[in-house]
Amino acid sequence: MTKRTMIAAVLGIVLGGALAIYPLDYYIMKPGNAHDIAEYIAVEDGDTGDEGTLNLMTIAMMPASPISYAMAKVLPNRELLKTEDVRYDGEDDKEYNVRQLKMMTDSQFHAKYVAFTLANKPFTVTGEGIFVLSVLDGSASDGVLQAGDEIIALNGKSIKQTEDVAALLKDQQQGDVVSLRIVRDDKELQKDVVLAPLPGEERIGIGITYAGNETITTTPTVTSQAQDIGGPSAGLMFTLEIYNQLVDEDITKGYHIAGTGEMNKDGTVGRIGGAAFKVIAAANDDMDIFFVPDDVTDEMREQNPKLQSNYEEALEAAKSLKTDMDIVPVKTVDDALAYLAQLQPKK
Repeated sequence: MTKRTMIAAVLGIVLGGALAIYPLDYYIMKPGNAHDIAEYIAVEDGDTGDEGTLNLMTIAMMPASPISYAMAKVLPNRELLKTEDVRYDGEDDKEYNVRQLKMMTDSQFHAKYVAFTLANKPFTVTGEGIFVLSVLDGSASDGVLQAGDEIIALNGKSIKQTEDVAALLKDQQQGDVVSLRIVRDDKELQKDVVLAPLPGEERIGIGITYAGNETITTTPTVTSQAQDIGGPSAGLMFTLEIYNQLVDEDITKGYHIAGTGEMNKDGTVGRIGGAAFKVIAAANDDMDIFFVPDDVTDEMREQNPKLQSNYEEALEAAKSLKTDMDIVPVKTVDDALAYLAQLQPKK
């Protein structure tokens, strides 16, 4: 090999590597798989061994490189999303992942809350501080707190709910030092923050975005192993699986049931992203039934006449696939249970 050929080969390898890994301002979304929730959720002494299954749906999402971007343009069942449509403004990789995991944690909380309410089983809810979603660049907490921290006390006073933070800070002034007791990586730490104006504002604050941090204690207990699945969209199916293990009857009646939808505390089912891709994944994995939010209200339609509901999006995808899978619209968990109740057992 001549020197010129060797140089050309090295440059080719470097260029190829750059095209494969250089990050673009896009994400690529594609169908994932169906996952039997019984493998992730277990109710103590719960009713298991049913012939049917309740399945959560995943979609695959990855940052785009020049090569993967080009492939997504020509391969079927791929969608390119701008980063700004996936992440919040100023949100980094860690904060995005923390937010996704927090939404999944909240999803499981709501699933337990609703399922135990439906099954008339006892539970208690306890507020345990606030959960840091992100730290504002240049704020008082920049370099002190991290996304994923749990703040459980401020100046020695316990925080039980989000409203406690404003109440404990209302008499503080710029330059005051507030002492925070936090939990990070299962360890309690003490952190001091010097209050300063929030970036771009005159009012002072700690400089974080946060959410409430509630826990639920149930009888019987529920254990979960779904830490690697982010986002809120498995909430409905988590609720149905927990309920199915709490009651004696087999609500699946032998069917393989998939679905998606955020579970709210009041039992309503919220809108999610990627409904069409989840239908594709469910059809690929031979699901019989697919629950999907029927989420668009008249008010939403007035503001955006072209807005598709998750149900409309899913139905369109199912028709293009020519699948026999039943696409079932639901506004509440009761809608899903009512549909299952009228089914004849699968033969």
